Amino acid sequence: MKKYIVALTALVTLWSCQSDEQYEDLNRDPKNPTQVASDFLFTAATVSLSDNMATPNVNQGIYRFLAQYFTTTTYVDEPNYIFTSRQNPDNVWSEIYRDVILDLQDAKSIVAENAELEQAEKDARMGQLEVIEVYAWHVLVDSFGDIPYTQAGQADEFPLPAYDDDMMIYEDLISRLDNVGTMLSAGQGYSSADVVYGGDMNKWMMFANSLKLRLGMRISDANPGLSQSTVESAVADGVFAANADNATVEYQGNDPYGNPLWEDLVLSGRSDFLASNTIVDYMNDLDDPRRMVYFDENVEGYVGGIYGASNNYGDYTHIGDPFLQPTREGILLDYAEVRFNQSRAAELGYNVPGDAETHYNAAITASMNYWGITDEAAISSYLSQGDVAYDGSDEQFATQYWIAMFDNPFQGWSVWRKYDAPELNIPVEFETEVPLRYTYPVDETNLNETNYEAAAEAIGGDSAQTPVFWDVQ
Repeated sequence: MKKYIVALTALVTLWSCQSDEQYEDLNRDPKNPTQVASDFLFTAATVSLSDNMATPNVNQGIYRFLAQYFTTTTYVDEPNYIFTSRQNPDNVWSEIYRDVILDLQDAKSIVAENAELEQAEKDARMGQLEVIEVYAWHVLVDSFGDIPYTQAGQADEFPLPAYDDDMMIYEDLISRLDNVGTMLSAGQGYSSADVVYGGDMNKWMMFANSLKLRLGMRISDANPGLSQSTVESAVADGVFAANADNATVEYQGNDPYGNPLWEDLVLSGRSDFLASNTIVDYMNDLDDPRRMVYFDENVEGYVGGIYGASNNYGDYTHIGDPFLQPTREGILLDYAEVRFNQSRAAELGYNVPGDAETHYNAAITASMNYWGITDEAAISSYLSQGDVAYDGSDEQFATQYWIAMFDNPFQGWSVWRKYDAPELNIPVEFETEVPLRYTYPVDETNLNETNYEAAAEAIGGDSAQTPVFWDVQ
């Protein structure tokens, strides 16, 4: 647990209890609870998940490098996808299992045992916890492939958990999302502890359906039948209809509660990160108006740092001002993504309202509007140019989708893996291929060797070039 959970240290004290039960109540200070409240666990887990998605830190998830949105000035191992230097897979694995999933599961247990809550409120809180947990599980699957799932988090019974098949996990996650709507609609869930929607349960239901849409579209090549039924039910039940529905995490304006981008780009006082020439070149070619938001104008024009090389900070384009703010929200899932997914669903012939081109144009427009670009003439001009006007190709679709996911880099990396587009650069320093997955953590190879070896064999080898199950093109 990070950030918000730090505040708990002033509120929570762990006690050693007398063995004689007659003295137990006398030894309990009502102002210092023996158990962390589920509210705090829910907040901490949600923020930890958002931190993992947003951070540019070279010690963490490096999604901004995997999608080639950022590059560095000095430390080039991570932009060159050398995972061993800082054990990035280990850090992602432990962060999501320990600080997200286990916190959420503890919170569920506390809610279930809370006799002061009405059943409707319990159900609603369980629904919120379930949505974030499903999100976290899907990130782990998309990052690694097969992972411990059914035996995970049960250390007493399964100290060395077996790995589950990634497709089977996805099937279960979709099933869990099928059931979460009833939970979320039962009553009022978390409010003040909810850093996503502040207790708006209607928005939570849209978030659950939009996440289900994402999972459904992920598997369109691997399991077309389940993909279609999942997508159609998600859209029918109600997905995001505007940017106001976006699932974003609210950050505070001070350390240690600011957006991790601000922590690494500003608070650190370092000059480590640049806009990558990969994203800058694509957007320059399209004269994309989002450049004025994504990037700073510190040099003449927009000149991205050479991806994977040592770069002089002053010679290349810096990250734009909106990403330097401590209160910059963290994006979990947004309206632009929903419209892109609906576009491809329509292109595949799924029974969703609207046609592929309309959804595609709406997705780009939603991205423009989100970043404050509202000039209809400028947006129309962008949409009508030859390389942008909808043609149904994977290359065009994925390029626009990828550009729009600039501040949701895990999704940008996933778009590239699924559609094999746009073409990314080979890192200059070590000429390493762009990873298709994370390799398993070193700790797993040492401490859970038998199950690790079985999982590595099942997925086709523990290599960064072994695709996850839905990446079949």
